[in-house]
Amino acid sequence: MKSAMTRKLNQKEIQAFQTTIWDYYHTNGRKLPWRETSNPYLIFVSEVMLQQTLVPTVLKKYPAFISRFPTFQDLAEAPFSDLLRLWKGLGYNRRALNLQKSSQIIVEKFNGELPRTVEELDELPGIGNATACSIIAFAFNLPVVFIETNIRRVYIHHFLNQKDNIPDSEIIPFVEKTLDTKNVREWYWALMDYGSYLAKIVPNPNRKSRHYNRQSTFAGSDRQIRGQILSLLLESNPYSKKKIMKSLNQDPDRITEILMDLEKDHMIKIKGSRIELP
Repeated sequence: MKSAMTRKLNQKEIQAFQTTIWDYYHTNGRKLPWRETSNPYLIFVSEVMLQQTLVPTVLKKYPAFISRFPTFQDLAEAPFSDLLRLWKGLGYNRRALNLQKSSQIIVEKFNGELPRTVEELDELPGIGNATACSIIAFAFNLPVVFIETNIRRVYIHHFLNQKDNIPDSEIIPFVEKTLDTKNVREWYWALMDYGSYLAKIVPNPNRKSRHYNRQSTFAGSDRQIRGQILSLLLESNPYSKKKIMKSLNQDPDRITEILMDLEKDHMIKIKGSRIELP
């Protein structure tokens, strides 16, 4: 049997695979609010939210967020504290800041219209190639090729399950060959839904990926402390450094370092002993 690097799928294999995916989707496809719109802004927001957060959590936060910020312009002009307050619970708060910075660029450079190329989207803060491609696929139904967790799971399970340490470069040709180029948007929805289903019924194929990493423990992490600091500032802005130290009851040197990192990321401003949101 040819190796995965050189193996080529024949038309029969492609059709059989597509039939499996479509059959599952047409019976079990998830109805999600960002799938029920063609508004590029709403799709953009959902893709950023879904970067590192599970669907059920995003479902709880998405409606209020887009109600408060219905356009790129609204998001670009909003006080960061308003944005952060509605983002709370989604985690990785830097994404909220990057989302606002991206909105400001889109308003200033593209007249409030989402760019239609991967290259332009990839230059926005916090938008890597995979997210740029997913936005292009879902917002404009254009035939781009990308991988995310559920998609990776599907292709390893079906085509590479006998291998280990699989780089994405080995998976991409399978994604490209089996892509439904006429119905890109729904095809990727179908892959993701089928991948979510596989996660419940088979041992995780993604463990065979070279890019697989267990998520680090949140409790007691710097990420948790960053979130706690921002929560304190949402309750009372500004906040003294002394009160932050007392509230968190952590090593002062560690808190100081985290505060400096937050300022470096433009999440807070440090003015002497006073800490505040930008």
